[in-house]
Parts: sequence; structure tokens; C-alpha cells
Amino acid sequence: MKSPRKLLAGIVAGVVIIAGAGWAVGSRLRSPADEAARRAAPRASLVTAAVERRKLVSTVVVSGTLEYGSPLPVSLAGAVGGTAEQQRATRAPRQGRLTEGAVFLEVNGRPVFALRGSVPMHRTIAPGGKGDDVKQLQRALRRLGYGGPVSGVFDQATIAAVTRMYTKKGYEVQQPTLTDRQAYDTLRKAVQTAQETLAAEKKALDQGRDVLPLKMRLANAKADLKTAERALQEAEARVVTPEDETRMATTEAAVRAAQEKLAEAEQALAEARKQPTPAATATPQPTASTDTSLLELRVRNAQADLAAALEARERVADEARQAREKSLVELRKAVRTAKEAKATAEQALRQARQLSPTKLKVTNAGKDVAAAKGMLAEFVRTYGTSIPPGEVVFLPKLPARVRKVSVKQGQQVEKEVATVTSSALTVTGSVEATEAELLRTGMEAAIELDTGKTYEARLTAVGDQAKVPGAEEAKDGSEPVLITPASMKGLKPGTAVTARVTVGETKEPVLVVPVAAVITGADGRARVRVEYATDQTRDVEVRTGLTADGNVQVAGALKEGDRVVVSGA
Repeated sequence: MKSPRKLLAGIVAGVVIIAGAGWAVGSRLRSPADEAARRAAPRASLVTAAVERRKLVSTVVVSGTLEYGSPLPVSLAGAVGGTAEQQRATRAPRQGRLTEGAVFLEVNGRPVFALRGSVPMHRTIAPGGKGDDVKQLQRALRRLGYGGPVSGVFDQATIAAVTRMYTKKGYEVQQPTLTDRQAYDTLRKAVQTAQETLAAEKKALDQGRDVLPLKMRLANAKADLKTAERALQEAEARVVTPEDETRMATTEAAVRAAQEKLAEAEQALAEARKQPTPAATATPQPTASTDTSLLELRVRNAQADLAAALEARERVADEARQAREKSLVELRKAVRTAKEAKATAEQALRQARQLSPTKLKVTNAGKDVAAAKGMLAEFVRTYGTSIPPGEVVFLPKLPARVRKVSVKQGQQVEKEVATVTSSALTVTGSVEATEAELLRTGMEAAIELDTGKTYEARLTAVGDQAKVPGAEEAKDGSEPVLITPASMKGLKPGTAVTARVTVGETKEPVLVVPVAAVITGADGRARVRVEYATDQTRDVEVRTGLTADGNVQVAGALKEGDRVVVSGA
């Protein structure tokens, strides 16, 4: 029989169990209203972001790979060695650095030089050649230390500089080929033959009997003209004739004698007039007046004789001058007559020769000589040391790098021989057309590696300037860009990188908000909603500026730390 205490404990335990079961059942039972309230969505709250103050940088992102830039396929402009025979590479291009003046490759044992220039090699540069390609060659020769002018003419001084370049590299310059030498000899002999034929025809014309008398008449006319001209020259050089000179000497002697007599008479008269008057007691003498009159008469006679002598001398001199003038007139007339006779004889001979059957042969032979000389001169103009079109490759920039070799030693050279690039690493990529409009050559950029390390760079080309030769056009309308690092130290070709081109930045820290926070109203003004209390907002008008990375620069009644609504009820 159970004790009362144990019975009481059992009853209490049963009551507890029943009460717990009732509570559990009751907690799971809800009214329809409670159930509807439990299932309703919670009240929506606002999504906000803080207004920040910081510098804002806008960039355009370009993904690409580091490669040596400006790839350029290289082919030869023509034959190497000045011959059209099969061209075969005897030394293929070598990958790696290529400097100006280096031998790029060999074809048929001849060199192909790499020189810097923008004008492509397109012809044989021969003696006398002129043009921008020649001037470009001359500049390259001077840079390499071979000297020479920069005249744009392939002259002997330039040929000497080219010869020094070839010799230093162990080659000989291109001399005329056997075919050229044979052609030159043929043209030279053609000139000689034409000249011999012309001489023979002229001789036959001159020996013609129909023109022989006229030739003699012309020879006599030439001799007469020569004699007349010599006589005129002698007469013009002589002042007076020997006869006139004798007559003038005689009259001159007569003048001197008359002058002497006049002087003696005048002296005697003067002495007589100086004698004293005789004394009265003296023996009577002849009067002074009687002696003076005689002497005066002698003086007058002497004066008359002198005047006559002077007149005679003047008359002889006039006669001599007149005779000389008359002689010169006659001699000049004789010269003119002789010239007319010579011209008449020449015309008669010329007309006779023109009417001669041999004249046509002489004319044709003269034309043959002129034609042969012209052909020889044209050939000689480009004859001599030359540079065949395939022996120089002009590249826009040197040094460069040979990236790809397209011809092997022993293979025939037909198209491309290699692909060269610049010696600087670049990143080539593309951006959308709208982003390309923001880009300008020279903009700063940064290259980021997968390791997170960055390198300074610069945008060097956009659009057509950045296109890789041979690359296909982008079908999505994107534009190619070219970015060049400031230094290649630590960079390796083939590395995938991300480049960021800075298209805009603020000079100082500015207030920025997410782009989604800016609302443009119907009036065209920008606003943001600022939360000033829980789920309580007010509109603030702002002015927007630079946009970058999903944020936009704003100015208005805002301060750093304000919460602006990005989205919400």
C-alpha cells in the first residue's frame, strides 16, 4: 500500500504535465487577425549614403597586354644587287635590337641596310637622281658619320659616303652590271659610227664638182677681206704717211729759220736804238734815223717770212689730215666690199650645197649623231655606282626590335621578310566611342599589374594613330588606344595589365555623393534628398561637377557627413 506522501507527489506531477501540454497547444493556436498581421510585409525604410569630402579622379579603364609598340611588316622594295634573278636570303634577319646602319639581312650575298626615314625606298638611286628619298639617305649617312652633303642630289660626294658605309660593313657598292656595261659600249660605238658617217658625207659634199668653183671664190673672198681689214688696221694705227711726215718736217724747218731771222733783225734794231748821239764838234756821221729804218725794214721782212712759213706748215698739216681721212674712207669701203663679196660667196656655196643630192645625206647623218649622243647621255646620267631598291629599308624609328622573322636562310625572298616594332613597351587596347571622345594625346595614365603595383604612363595615341598595322577593324565601334609607360624598368612584354587614363580630377577635396542620389527635376535643376531624421527628408538643390567611379561632385547647402537618399520609399 502506497504511502500518502508518494500519492501526493504523483498527483502534483500529473497536474504539471497537463498544464504544460495545455500551454503548448495554446501557443500554437492564433486568430485569423493575428495570422494576417504576422504575414504582412514590414514597413520600408530609406537607403542613404554619407556626403564625403575628398579629391575626385575620373579615369577611363583600358585592359591590354604589354607589348613592344608600333609593329610594322617589312618587305623589300625591289631587287637586291641590281639584278632580276631569283632573290634568296643568304642571311635571315635576327630577332632583337636593330640599330640604324646595321645590316638587316643578306640577299644573294648582298646587304640590306636599315636606315631611319619616313619616305619608303621605291627605286634605284642612281647618279644624278634627285628627290626627298635622296635627301633622306644623305641625312642618314651624316648621322652615321660618313659625311656628304644634304642636297637631295645623288652626286659624287654622296656616292663616296655610300661607298664608305658599304666598305665599313665589308661589302662593295653596286657597280654597273655586265648588261649595263655592254649597253654603254653599244651606245658609245653607235655615236662613233654616226660621227664617222657624217664626216664621210660632209667630205663627199665638199668634194662635189658643182661646188668646187664656189668654194674657191669663197676662199678668195675671205683672203681679200683679211687683206682689207689688215690695211685698215694699219692706217688707223698710223697718224700720217711718210710723205706727209717729210713735208711737215720741211715746213717745220722753214718756220724755225724764219723765227731765227726775225730774232736777229729785232736784236739789231734794238742795239741801234741804244747808240748815243754824236757831239757837235765831231765829224758828221749818218743820222740814226737812216740806220733804224733799214733795220726796221729787215724786221718787217723777217716777220712776213715767218708768217708765210707758219701758213705753209698749217696748210701741209691740213692736207695730211685730209689725205688720212680720205684714205680711211677708201679702206673702210674696201672692207665692206670684201665682206659683201664673202657673204655672197658663202650664200652661193650654201645654196649650191642645199641643191646637191649629198646634202640630204649630210642632214640625216647629223640627225643620227644627235640622236645617238642623246641616248648615250640619257644612259650615262644613271650609269655608275647606284643603290638598288632592295638594299635599303627605311624605318620610321630606329633603334627598333625585330619581333618576327618571316623568311629563313636559303628561302626565296618574295613578300614580307620580318616584322619590326619600336624599342619601347606599350599597352594597346580599345575603349567605347563615347569614352574615346574624352581622351586626348598626352593625358596621364597609370598601369596596374596583377600584383597591385602601378607604373606611371601616358596616353600616346587614340583612334587611327593607335591602330596596329594589319589589325582588323573593331566591329563594335570601339576605338583603339595606345598607352606608353614612363619607364620600362620592372615591366615584361606579354604581361596582362589594366591601364587607367586620367581624364579629369579636382585640384582640392570636394563634396561628393553617389550618382544615384542626384535627381533632376522637371525644371532641369539637380537636387538631392537629405535625411534629417529617421525616414524624414528634405530636398536640397545642388550643382554637379566631375563624375568618377559612380560618384559626382556637388556644391550646395550640404556638409560632409549629411545622409543623402540613394533609394527607398
